[in-house]
Amino acid sequence: MAIFMDRHDLKGYSAADVAEAHRKDLEVQDEYGVKFLTYWFDHQRGTAFCLIDAPDKETAQCVHRVAHGHVAGEVVEVALSAVEAFLGRIQDPEPLAGKSQNKDCAHRAIMFTDIVGSTEMTARLGDRMGTELVRAHDSVVRRCLNEHGGSEVKHTGDGIMASFVSTTQAVDCATAIHQGFHRYNRGNAEPIHIRIGIDCGEPVEDSNDLFGTTVQLAARLCSAASTDQILVSESVFRNQHSSATFTETARLQLKGFSMPIPAFECAWAGPVGI
Repeated sequence: MAIFMDRHDLKGYSAADVAEAHRKDLEVQDEYGVKFLTYWFDHQRGTAFCLIDAPDKETAQCVHRVAHGHVAGEVVEVALSAVEAFLGRIQDPEPLAGKSQNKDCAHRAIMFTDIVGSTEMTARLGDRMGTELVRAHDSVVRRCLNEHGGSEVKHTGDGIMASFVSTTQAVDCATAIHQGFHRYNRGNAEPIHIRIGIDCGEPVEDSNDLFGTTVQLAARLCSAASTDQILVSESVFRNQHSSATFTETARLQLKGFSMPIPAFECAWAGPVGI
């Protein structure tokens, strides 16, 4: 058995329609040796995603076909640990009183932080002090993630990769992180400067990997950012609703992307004295 995530285009359907289709999948699944673990539905974008434990892609599609006829446009194999890291759960959430529909959208914002000059810093200060500064970075970032609804996906050695339910949370968190380091640097002889990149997207956006393109672009934007800068993708700029101020930069030629990529700098200067 393997774990798969599929993607359905369901524009014009309601959350109740998708919930009913999921119920029908559950009724049929045992006949095919399949277990539908959960689903996500994004009414605004008209997309639904199912997480399925199945012998193969074809059997998972067969259950959809028999149960309600809504076969998936794409199916990719995924790791449960990756799904939980990005999306926060791997089973149906407990329904609230009087509510049974799953309204958790699978669209996520992905953020990378990176300590500027970490290799040179460690060479200059030594491994012990370098490690202490990485721990200080982790403390600031993790506190802001906790305050803004972010989930740490992994530690990259000199930075953190995180996932957010909304772009607004990601942008607000990035702003708070930079403000946190501004305060930290005023009281420490050895300052820490970072850069941040953010992109957003759906979990199955190509037939390669869970959030493959979104993760790659967020990481590339982080690498392209200057010291103390936040760079976000055009998708983030158009999707978020925070009060942050953005300035469009020159298009960036990023590794792994054939065409120059639009990018926006997010201003973070603000009430840094508190």
